[in-house]
Amino acid sequence: DMLLTHAFGNFRDLLFDVSVHPCMGLYLSHLGNRKPDAVAQTFPDENYAREVMQLFSIGLWMLNPDGSRQLDAQGQPIPTYSNANITEFARVFTGLSHWDSGFNGYSIDFTQPMIGWDDEHDLGPKTLLLGATTPQRAASLDHNDTATLLDVNAAITNLFNHPNVGPFLGRQLIQRLVTSNPSPAYIGRVSAKFANNGAG
Repeated sequence: DMLLTHAFGNFRDLLFDVSVHPCMGLYLSHLGNRKPDAVAQTFPDENYAREVMQLFSIGLWMLNPDGSRQLDAQGQPIPTYSNANITEFARVFTGLSHWDSGFNGYSIDFTQPMIGWDDEHDLGPKTLLLGATTPQRAASLDHNDTATLLDVNAAITNLFNHPNVGPFLGRQLIQRLVTSNPSPAYIGRVSAKFANNGAG
């Protein structure tokens, strides 16, 4: 249903809605994900932080617009993210839970997106990809819990603007909808169209 809703929309909106959907939160364990606790030696779950990069947006390796891998000076593929990036993104996806049952509660309504619970969110600054950062956040005084969603939105925008998204997703869409072995030129045309905001 979500893919149908977003079929002719913007990928950034789809990625955000997937990220705050309670089914995805339950499946990849970021629903009810708590901020780190130095005393208890607990850390946020990293499942969704890893998968949103590896599977849903940028993939494992830096790509050229035609889908070929970028190589370093030694001829080795360049990773798109590190374990440190996973840790930082895991901090982003803390403080999300059901809208109707409290942070620790369990809802029977999986049609509404998760909301932010600032008391359970890591409010500290975070380093995202390609040098982007989030600022120190303050918990909402009026309990609108906006700090959590500001961080989530920043991370989704960071992923959406990554140069890998066009070639990474383009190849997969071509493979599933058109042909299983697309040429680099075909991937390049799809990537160029993806990167164009309609104004060149």
